[in-house]
Amino acid sequence: IDTLKKAGVKENNIFIESSPGAYEMPLGAKWAYEKRKADAVICLGCVIKGDTDHDIYINNAVSMALMNLGLATGAPFVFGLLTPNNMQQAKDRSGGKHGNKGVECAAAAMEMLMIKKSLK
Repeated sequence: IDTLKKAGVKENNIFIESSPGAYEMPLGAKWAYEKRKADAVICLGCVIKGDTDHDIYINNAVSMALMNLGLATGAPFVFGLLTPNNMQQAKDRSGGKHGNKGVECAAAAMEMLMIKKSLK
């Protein structure tokens, strides 16, 4: 949120919605996009590796769905789904020693909107 505000986005134009899980994120993102008439949708979440390969299937499905939403709508649907092996890696990538995925995604959304604007 701070990154978006610093880029000039008004706080009343920033909306936060939740989904019950990562797999449901793309549909929730689509609904949020349609309801809010959003310029961009930033999708943040985390799927921690477990004892099976389910994380691979979930992460692949979510990334493909978000990419397809972006292509279909012409709006950025930014993939911010962390895919760590454990909770410590998740913490390290969400404001810890390896940066902040939320900040990176907000910056990517803003950059994509600037590219879109420059190509008009």
